Order: sequence, then C-alpha cells, then structure tokens
Amino acid sequence: MKNPTRLFDFPKYQLEHGPLEVMMSMPNDGSGKRLSYSTVEFVEEMDRASLGLIAMGMNVGDKVALISHNNRCEWNVMDHGIMQAGGIDVPIYPTMTKADYKYILNHSESRFVFVSNEDLFKKVMAIKSECPTLEGVFTFEDVTGADSWRKVLDAGSDDFKQKLAERSSAVKPEELATIIYTSGTTGLPKGVMLSHLNVASNALVSVDRVPLDGVEEMEGEMRVLSFLPVCHIFERMLHYLYMYMGASIYFGESLETIKDDLNSTKPVMFTAVPRLLEKFYDGIVAKGRAAGGVKTAIFNWALGVVLEWSPEKEKEGLYAFKLKIARKLVFSKVKEALGLTGIKAVASGSAALQTRLARFFNGAGIPVLEGYGLTETSPVVTVNTINQPGMIRVGSVGKVIQDVEIGFGPDKEILIKGPNVMIGYYKDEEKTAEVLKDGWFHTGDIGEVDSEGFLRITDRKKEIFKTSGGKYVAPTLLENALKASIFIEQVMVVGENQKHPSALISPDTSVIAEWCRRHDHTYPGHENINADAKITKRIMREVDRLMEPFSQWEKVKVIRVLPAPFSIEGGELTPTLKLKRKPIKKKYSALIDSIYE
Repeated sequence: MKNPTRLFDFPKYQLEHGPLEVMMSMPNDGSGKRLSYSTVEFVEEMDRASLGLIAMGMNVGDKVALISHNNRCEWNVMDHGIMQAGGIDVPIYPTMTKADYKYILNHSESRFVFVSNEDLFKKVMAIKSECPTLEGVFTFEDVTGADSWRKVLDAGSDDFKQKLAERSSAVKPEELATIIYTSGTTGLPKGVMLSHLNVASNALVSVDRVPLDGVEEMEGEMRVLSFLPVCHIFERMLHYLYMYMGASIYFGESLETIKDDLNSTKPVMFTAVPRLLEKFYDGIVAKGRAAGGVKTAIFNWALGVVLEWSPEKEKEGLYAFKLKIARKLVFSKVKEALGLTGIKAVASGSAALQTRLARFFNGAGIPVLEGYGLTETSPVVTVNTINQPGMIRVGSVGKVIQDVEIGFGPDKEILIKGPNVMIGYYKDEEKTAEVLKDGWFHTGDIGEVDSEGFLRITDRKKEIFKTSGGKYVAPTLLENALKASIFIEQVMVVGENQKHPSALISPDTSVIAEWCRRHDHTYPGHENINADAKITKRIMREVDRLMEPFSQWEKVKVIRVLPAPFSIEGGELTPTLKLKRKPIKKKYSALIDSIYE
C-alpha cells in the first residue's frame, strides 16, 4: 500500500510499514485493567468487528452510532470495523441531551449503537422505543442487562470473509464514510457528510505541519496523548495521522486527570483547546507568584521574558540569551512538573487562542501550533508550524495547507475549496446549497490573509452585531481580549441594537478567593460573588484596562457578574466549549435587560 485512501486503510498501512507493540492504550477497560493493542491485534480486532457486523445483518450504507464518555480503544476498533464493512459511522457527543440523541439516531436512521458505559446505555435505552430503525445497543464496558460489544465480534466467522473482502475492496475514496452531527450553537444539529477522501487527504497533507519527524529514532517510542473527544473531527483526523506516522496513541482518563495523564505518558504531542491552555497558564502563574521572595522575583522576570516571545525576536542576541536563562531557571521545571520534558507540539484548535498564551507557551519551550478549520473541512484549513522557518506567526492561525485554497467573499467571509470540503449536509439540500456555491464552502467566518500568507480570523459573520448607533461590533475580539485577565474565566459580550456593548462574566473563583484573602475582604462564596459590589468593581477595572485599545463604540461599558459558570450541562456551551449565544441570551434575558433599562 503506497498511501491510505480510505480511512480503514490507515491501521493496515501501519501494519505493512511499521507495526507497533503499542498501537493504542487506555487506562482501563472498565475492569480497572489497562487495555492495549499492538498493530497486529488492532487489525485482527477490526476485522472481527467487520465480520460480526456483516453476520448481524449490517448492509452497505447502514448507519452505526458510536458514543463514548472518553476516548478508548474499542471506539477506534468499531470506527474502522464499521467503515471497512461498508457501513457509515455516526459519532455522537456523550454530553448531548436525550432529545439530541433521539433526533440524531432517527435522522441518521442508525441501526446499531455502541456506547461506553452504563450511564450512556441508560440514556440511549430511555429513547430506544422512539427510534424505529434502532435494533441493537451494545456496551464496551460490562453492564448488567446489556449486550457487550464482544457479542458482535464473536458473531463473525470465516464464512463471511469473502463478503468482507468484496465490500472492503468496493469502497471508493470519494464515498461517504461518516456523518458528524455538529453540536451547533443554534437550532438542531446538522449532519456533516464526510467522505474517506475528505478526511484521509486532510490527514496526509497535515503530516508536513507536525514536527515529529525523527522523534522515534531519537527517543524510542513516539507517544502521543489523546483526551479531546474523538467524536470531534479534529481529534479523530489526528488519530489517522498518528497511525500513518507510527505514533503510539495513549488515551487520557478524563479532562480532570490531564496533568496525571501527561506525567504518566510523557507525550511528544497532544491536542488542546484554548480553555485548557488558559487553565495551565493560570495555574503556573499562580504557583510561581505564590513561591515568595527571590523565587517569585525570578519567576516574574522569566514570565516577562516569555510574554515578549515571537519567532523573530527569539533570534535576537540579547533576547535569545535572556530566553535561554528563563527556560533553564524556570520553565524547565514547569515542563518537568507537567510531564512535558519531551514535548514537540501542542495542536490548538476549536477556538481562538489568545496571543498572550501563544507567546507564553512557545516562549517557555512548549510549542503551541494554532490552526483553523471546521467540521465541514475535515477539519484543517490552516496551521502554524515550527517544522520550517517562517511558518509560525503569533495572532494568526497559520498558512493554508497543501491542496486547499482560501478565498474571500465581498464581506471578507472566508471561502474554502479543496479535497477536504464535505459532500454536504445529510438530508438537507437547502442548507447545503447555502454554504456550497461554485465549488467554494462559505465558512461564516470573517478573516484576512497578510502579505506573507498568514490567515487571521476576526469574527463569526453571524455573531457580528450593530449597536443602536449603527456601529458594527465583533464580540469574539472583545471576549478574547477580556479573557486575558486572570479574574475572568468566561465572558460573553452582548449589546445588539443597544447603545453600547456589555458583558456577562463568569469569574475565576480561585483567583477571586485569593484576591479577597490578600485584601482582607470576606470571600462571599461562589454563588454570591455576583452580589459583591467590591468584587464587581475590581473586575470592572480589569475590563476598562483591557478595552483601552478598542474604539469608543466597541468598548464594554457595563458588566454583570454571573452566579454560576457557563456549562455544557446548563445548555450554555457546546461539547467543544463554544458559547451557545441564543440560549445564554434567553437564560439571562432579565439580567441583560437590567443593563439597558
């Protein structure tokens, strides 16, 4: 096999070109024991999955849903097994509501569902009777009263091998591989149809942007850590890329255990969302400033050095010397504490990364490579990299990848053309026609490309609003600026058709508690922070400071501190931690109205 062209080719490519003793590994399989697969074992298991599905009556083109509360080996086995047997897999976020499950399972006409544990099994069973096409629900972990996924694997036999070979060879790269239902910030989820070619081509051209060449030769096993949801196309595409590059994939236990997972895995690469990097940053800064005395003074000096970082500045003689000292005295210890002594890359996506964080981590010797893409583009469109000189710029999302084109509409909307652009939205020709025009995918994002080819995203087309004075406001720019404050954990800017922008703010309670302690102010408790005038005044000072660079009509003039953070469970965040603006506005409509009364 020269290069994989279908997604289920990737494990077999690895088997042919460099089988691994540990292809993927997870903390436990529900029994408390670690589960690992070598490449040989993985390919054997995916073949068993394909044979079992055929034996149980899965036809070519049938849909099979996958739902897991965390990333795990079995999910990947089924992912490849379904597609190899001619099926279409439908990954679903575990945090979606029962109503979303019902809609997706019915809309996709899924015949089987594989879930990870008892909670998800109960969630699916609660709506199974309302899903007429759904025939079987299987669990990865042992659940009383549920069919194990092993039942499917055991159902296959050599009698079906010829049929599997025929189905597998008949799958064309341009055919539908998966339907990914976008979590969506408004309305019902849309089913993004991606072909094998869409995702496989994206994985192969992204290899050049991943700085892992030669890692195995230098350091032995090339370990990567995976903990972002694999039902998201970003993490999933990288799984195929890792297989192609011969990296061993280690799954984290949960977002809560990420520091332990990093230390036990010591990866050369992992993916992250900006919110996680913000938490890392806040924790590092808080610890450094709490050390006291000379240690705090040294930390503050080193922090100042790395916050000036840029790829150009790193080459300057005096700055390069100071950076070397800062890394040796301070950030080598930070990397050791986090399990990042061998880190080569952290791929950041899903939302905009603050320039402060990009400077900090890259300056500290932890390369953070910010990129841009959408589910509809499989997903990568652009990405920064340290692989080649002149390929990373702070404040940008990098340069366009090979074989992909970027264009712009009259309102600066970013348009994408290439083999990575989706087939369309499942069962929705109208919405497909709205975004696919003349071969270009209309992203809904506003941006610009500089003279050297770096793309910068400025806002979402649908999120830009006008004030009552007729001035346009880009809320994302303001929100990213405000999140630079250690006091502000989450923020949403409002003010459409109003005289000025305002902001709903969820503060960082640990920072507020520490501020209260240092200023002899009684900490009011998490749920009463919003009622404390002194705390609100202090946060407003931060807002005023961070709004200084903006034009007068853009500046946030009033804030409201929230009693609870935005959450997925509360309906304010998508599973990828994006703001669901309409539900937030509806939930806090009275609070917003009180600003403008």
